[in-house]
Amino acid sequence: MPFFDRRDAGRRLVERLRAFRGDDVVVLAVPRGGAEVAFEVATALRVPMDVAVVRKLGVPFQPPLVFGAIAEDQVRIIDDDTVVRAFVSEKERRQVLLTEREVLARKAIVYRCGRPRLPLAGRTALIVDDGVTTGATAQAACASARAQGAIRVVYAVPVGPCRPIRQLATLVDNVVCLETPELFHSIGQWYRDFHEVDDKQVVDLLDRANNRWLQTRSLGTGPPGAAWPSRPHAR
Repeated sequence: MPFFDRRDAGRRLVERLRAFRGDDVVVLAVPRGGAEVAFEVATALRVPMDVAVVRKLGVPFQPPLVFGAIAEDQVRIIDDDTVVRAFVSEKERRQVLLTEREVLARKAIVYRCGRPRLPLAGRTALIVDDGVTTGATAQAACASARAQGAIRVVYAVPVGPCRPIRQLATLVDNVVCLETPELFHSIGQWYRDFHEVDDKQVVDLLDRANNRWLQTRSLGTGPPGAAWPSRPHAR
């Protein structure tokens, strides 16, 4: 069992990411499980943290089967082969896309609590998740970062099968993956503790990571890049 939990995975991932510390780096957590891993990375590198909100596109009546993924900026990744093999009609595909776009928009509001997205133009987007399965959500998250103007996209993950990791390596500037087992059934099998992470925890981790970032700036111990704005006060 390579990792005790996501926090352990994040701490071990940091050792491969030291070179990416700098005032042009933003960590993007893929919610929900990726937020725990990303928290460790962002706080260790002393860089700000945002979310890369993505949604899987599940085949109707076969939820475990995925035919693609979407992200913000109208990004979508479609696996045409799966669409054909699973007999997904055009009407069904449009309905799934519409439903997941609505969910994605709601989740983005919940996670950021009314704050704007951290700007990525001219910066390095360090995208962190707790694992890769098909690679569809990873591709969507990376494409979204590119759409926002990131000049370098790095995808970092504790574990994933060889094929999607190799494919990702052709799409981004750097891929860091600690474990690429030949026999891979699910992400959870590589963690002793793979508890469910809820939306409230994601919000809390974002708050804590960016509060620590603000503290390092005020103490002059971190790089001087722009931090995420504070959460708007309730009216």
